[in-house]
Amino acid sequence: VRAQQGATVLTSALLTAHYTETKDEDMSIQQIEAEGGVVIESAQSKAYGERAVYDLNKGLATMTGKGLKLVTEQHTVTARERFEYWANEGRLKAIGRAVAVQGEDRIEADTLSAVFVQNKEGKRVLKTLEAQGNVKITTPTEVLTGDYGIYKAETNMAEVKGNVKIVRGPNTLEGDRAQVDLNTNVSSMFGGEGTGRVKAVFFPGSEKKPE
Repeated sequence: VRAQQGATVLTSALLTAHYTETKDEDMSIQQIEAEGGVVIESAQSKAYGERAVYDLNKGLATMTGKGLKLVTEQHTVTARERFEYWANEGRLKAIGRAVAVQGEDRIEADTLSAVFVQNKEGKRVLKTLEAQGNVKITTPTEVLTGDYGIYKAETNMAEVKGNVKIVRGPNTLEGDRAQVDLNTNVSSMFGGEGTGRVKAVFFPGSEKKPE
């Protein structure tokens, strides 16, 4: 079954439409409920789930069930609890240990809020990704954890704040704020406004490659 609003297309095994009567005594669809193999496609992105409730006035699809996933050309976002997806606007809120993957880099948090925009070629690409609660960024060389994170696709850099810890092999850094350049996998740690201190534990020779 297929439903379309503008450039957004929703397909599923079962669709239930809820109508209201207008002043002209016409019937207007206000909400669609979709069940079974739900796919929402809009501007080179596809969102998958088991169930969805789509509010046509708001352009908001609330997706639940197993296998929640949003796929674009560069990123994949998953969540355990639900998606709140504004398909026309290009906004997604992934709730419940959400994960965003780009190549070998991975960002996890209790909630991820993504904003997508159209580039010069007309393709939908990620602009920003905001991470809240139990943030974890994994790169090929290190793992960063903290309370809050923001990723900016234009620079391919992320910033993590609050109880930040960087683990690189056996070595660790702890501070209030960290920046990670995902182009180079180089991170910088900063202390708090009060003491400005950074706690570090290094093991000599741990960074050396075996011969």
